[in-house]
Amino acid sequence: VESFRAEELVLQDVTVLQLAAELPNSAREAVLPPALHPTVPAAMSLQVLTAQDSPWGEMSLATLRISCRSGVRARGFSVAAIASANACEGLAAELGYPVASGRVALRHGYDGADFSVQTQEAEIAALTAVDPEPMGANDVQFTGTLNLAHTPLGLRMLQIESSFQPVQVERLTPGHLVFDPEGWHAPLVEPKLVISCSVVAASQWTFAPVRFVCKTDELAFTGTESVA
Repeated sequence: VESFRAEELVLQDVTVLQLAAELPNSAREAVLPPALHPTVPAAMSLQVLTAQDSPWGEMSLATLRISCRSGVRARGFSVAAIASANACEGLAAELGYPVASGRVALRHGYDGADFSVQTQEAEIAALTAVDPEPMGANDVQFTGTLNLAHTPLGLRMLQIESSFQPVQVERLTPGHLVFDPEGWHAPLVEPKLVISCSVVAASQWTFAPVRFVCKTDELAFTGTESVA
C-alpha cells in the first residue's frame, strides 16, 4: 500500500455470504500477530462477496479471517483472499488484502445459497446452504477487517471498516463444508464446527477511507496510529 485511500470505495448490487466456524486453539495462536487478542472459542469466518459493479467492474472476493479483538473491538484478521483477476491489484493496493487471483462463484436463490472458490490448481472451498429464514435488516453485523501490509508507516495492520444497505437478510442451514487449508496457505486453519451461516443482499457496500493502522507487536491501546 503506497498511499492511504482518502475516498470511499463503493460496490453496487452486492451479495455476501458469511460462514463462521470454530478452530483448534493452536491454529488461532499460530496465525494471530502478538498485538491481537484471541477470542474464545477460537473461530474463523469465510466471507464470500460478489458485486455487479465496483471501481474495477463486476467482481468477486472470498476472504478467510481469524476472529480476534484489537483492543476491545471485535475484528477479523485476514489470512488469505481470492478475488477475480480484475479486482486483485486494486484490493491489494487500496485496502491491503492478501489477495490472489481465482474464481469465486456465489449463487443466492429462493432455496438458499451456495458458493465455490477455486484457484488455478483446485477448488479450495465450497458450500451449499439451505432453508433460508428471513431476518431483520439489522440482525446481521460484520466485524471490521485487519489486513497486514507494507505501508508508508512500515509493516502495519490496516483497519478496514465497511457499511452496507441491506435489501434481504437470511439465516441459512449450512451443509457439508469443503475447505482445503493448504489451498489457502494456512495449513493449521481447519474448521471443526460450523457456528453460523448467513447471506445478505445489499444495494450498496461501502468501504470507508482507511483512518487507522496498528503495529503488529504492540497492543492497540498504544500501537494504533492515525494515517494522518
